[in-house]
Order: sequence, then C-alpha cells, then structure tokens
Amino acid sequence: MHSHLHTPTMPVHCEEIMTALDECHARGFLHKALGNCNDIKRDVNKCLAAERYQRAKKNRDQARDNRKRIEKIWAEERALEQGVSLNGESKQQ
Repeated sequence: MHSHLHTPTMPVHCEEIMTALDECHARGFLHKALGNCNDIKRDVNKCLAAERYQRAKKNRDQARDNRKRIEKIWAEERALEQGVSLNGESKQQ
C-alpha cells in the first residue's frame, strides 16, 4: 500500500515513473491483467520505498537530537536537585 500520491508532501522524484504507470494502466484492463505494467509498478515501489527510507532516517536523526537535548535538561535538573550545578559549584542555601 502506498502513501497518498496526490498530497502536497508527496515528493516529485517519483512523478515520472508514476506517470508511466498511469499511462500503462490507461492502455486497458487486458494489458494490465497480462502483467505488462509489472516492471513499471516495481519501479514505482522502489522509488517510493527510497523516499520513505529518507523520511524515516530524517525522523530518526531528529528524534536522536531531541533525546540528547532532553537528557541534558534532565541531567541539569537532577544536578540542581542534588545541590550541585553542572559547573561544579555547590548550591548555596
């Protein structure tokens, strides 16, 4: 199953291949049923999978950066609770 192909976020890298698949399907049911569009369909699947992989990698990288930032904040909060700043100074009461 593919993501929605006609949304503003859909990448245009696969547009030529998808157009070729639409043209192949337009040739009629028999042409499609005999498997004459299978190679083009496989190319569309590969292109969309590559796009999905790139999006997933970008999301993973952003999640790692956010996690590092949050863990730094948590470490600072723990240090403040224990009365020591991260600069090594003691908290005055």
